[in-house]
Formats: sequence, structure tokens, C-alpha cells
Amino acid sequence: MNSTPGDTAGAKPATTVALGWLHTAKFLTTAPQLQYLPPLEVPEIAFVGRSNAGKSTCINTLTQQKRLAFASKTPGRTQSINLFTLGKQGVTDAVLADLPGYGYAAVPKSDKLRWQQVMANYLMTRENLRGVVLLCDPRHGLTELDEILLEVIRPRVEEGLKFLVLLTKADKLNKTEAAKALSIARLQAGGGEVKLFSALKKKGVDEAALLLWQWAHPDSDPAA
Repeated sequence: MNSTPGDTAGAKPATTVALGWLHTAKFLTTAPQLQYLPPLEVPEIAFVGRSNAGKSTCINTLTQQKRLAFASKTPGRTQSINLFTLGKQGVTDAVLADLPGYGYAAVPKSDKLRWQQVMANYLMTRENLRGVVLLCDPRHGLTELDEILLEVIRPRVEEGLKFLVLLTKADKLNKTEAAKALSIARLQAGGGEVKLFSALKKKGVDEAALLLWQWAHPDSDPAA
């Protein structure tokens, strides 16, 4: 892994620290409704996105674990919030939340509406939520449902909630297409960070890992 500006001699590169931290991810619990989520005080980072945006693959790539986040063979069928703990020496210092994929056509409309409400409530009320990662296939761009989600979290973003759009499957774009997708997503993201990401080519993995580490440890330097 490449070192990051600011790394010092004798210290681990910041990205190595961040990736090592993410690799500690362990399954904590699954919750079909908000009331079943355990109250936590450590920072929580939520992953959201359409059912076909590559969310499970992204989480597995960042944590360097093949089956931590389970991708259902029927997109949209996974309808629970899954939590994963992070932290070295068995001490949890952050949690990843994998929210159900949304917008898949085969899911009954009543289920879609119910889960949109559950996700909206989670994003608006989860007290320890510190950051949101929105996964988007850049070949389709941010959809209406993605934009609704952005509106839901906008008040919290204005209060300091961290926000990142990861344009997944970036290996399927040429340079011109990638630059155009970045430009459009930045306009739509309204202040959130936007990065290209490819699990296949490992593009953007280091940058995303470091950003998540910084969200969870705002007063620390990973290279120290």
C-alpha cells in the first residue's frame, strides 16, 4: 500500500493502519427493526445504496474479508440492518452498519415503503451515527431514491455528519467516463466527498479506508 503524505520514518503508513483496523471487523448483530439495534456510544458508519450498487462487495473489500457482508442471490431480499464491530485488541472503537439495499424492482411495494421508512428513521435518529457511505453505480448515476436519501441526511450533514459517495465498479469506465461521473456526482452530492471505487482493481480502497478511520478517530493521527 502506498504511504500518505505526513507519514513519518519508523511509523506505519496511515493507510496500513486504517486497513488493519478495518480488517478487525466482526459481526455483532442483525436487526429487522430499529428497536432491536443495541444502543452504542462508539462512532457508527452506515453503508447505504441500491441493491445492485455493490455494497456488500465494497464492505468485504474494505475489511479484506470475503464473506463478512452477505450478498443475497436475490437482490433486495436482505431486509435487516447488520452491525459489525471494529477495534484492535478486542476493544470496540467503532461500528459499521450495513443497511438493506433499496429500489430493487422484484420487492413488493409495501416492503419497499416499509424499509424506506426504517432507513429514514435510522439515518435521522441514530445518535452515534458519525458517517454515511452511499454506494452508487456511476453508469446509472444517483437515482431518485439516492437523492431522497441525501435530502433525509442533509440536516445532519449540516450539523457535522460525515458523508461520502463511492462510485463503485469504476473499472467499467474509461478515463473520460470516470471524470464525467465524478463531476456529476459532486454536483449532486451537495458537499459530500465523492471518490471512484473498484473492488476488482482495488481503486480507491486506500483512500476510503483512511477516510473511515479518520471519521471514527477525529482526534488521532493514524501515522503516529
